[in-house]
Amino acid sequence: MTDLPLSFTPEVREALDAGRPVVALESTIITHGMPHPRNLEMAREVERTVRDAGATPATIAVIGGQIRIGLDDATLEHLAGAEDVMKISRADLAVCLTSGRTGATTVAATMICAALAGIRVFATGGIGGVHRNVGETMDISADLYELAATPVTVVSSGAKAILDLPRTFEFLETLGVPVIAVGQDAIPAYWSRDSGLPAPLRLDDPAQIAAAARMRRTLGLPGGQLVVNPIPAEAEIPRAEIFPAVERALDEAARKRIAAKAVTPFLLDRVYDLTQGRSVEANIALVLANARLAAEIAAQDA
Repeated sequence: MTDLPLSFTPEVREALDAGRPVVALESTIITHGMPHPRNLEMAREVERTVRDAGATPATIAVIGGQIRIGLDDATLEHLAGAEDVMKISRADLAVCLTSGRTGATTVAATMICAALAGIRVFATGGIGGVHRNVGETMDISADLYELAATPVTVVSSGAKAILDLPRTFEFLETLGVPVIAVGQDAIPAYWSRDSGLPAPLRLDDPAQIAAAARMRRTLGLPGGQLVVNPIPAEAEIPRAEIFPAVERALDEAARKRIAAKAVTPFLLDRVYDLTQGRSVEANIALVLANARLAAEIAAQDA
């Protein structure tokens, strides 16, 4: 462990050493998820929400050849305004570290780094998944494979609604990843509470979710579990409103031949424009709800 390129803030190091609950947070949502300065406001609000719920936030990024486990406010502010930040996943984490570039962690990379740091719970907005035209592009997010490999409980609002949701959750079932809905029997669809897909599992009590994670460790089962928490009702953009915007953004991406890592940022930007900014405010609301739930789960699994 001493050779790992991990750098902890004193707050996070103290919490881990004392066995107090810690919640990992990704950094791609800051650098690639929404415009400045709203991204910085959101990042600070999410960290505050985790603290208010009784846990320590650990926003993760790669800076100066180190995996930073927790960011002080000055570093958070710098990251929110930085340009040419790598969007890193499993494939490019090592290169980012050895090249000395600044990297923002996706769900997959955040899971890897959290597990290395001894953090068991991670809050995000939505995971990546199977893209709509997968038969032509074979574009499947590394997030799905990471959930099957890395023992971290990921609290999200499902997969991003720009994806092929039925295939995404079918693939998670194939990989043996538990998908646990909270408070309802349907899988949420990110900006919307109901994707139309039934949830394979439901646990409404954070203590039960933490107990399931402990049992997986006891049984020696690889991978984590995906907790799907619906966006608060007052912040929801119903499917009938958001899905036409998503379809239009997808058509534009196809016409412009946008592919690979550029697809998701393009689609999210277009949905933002088509919803007059409502998608970003909904995104913030669901991330805050997920942060609160993750802190509650972490408190039961510390």
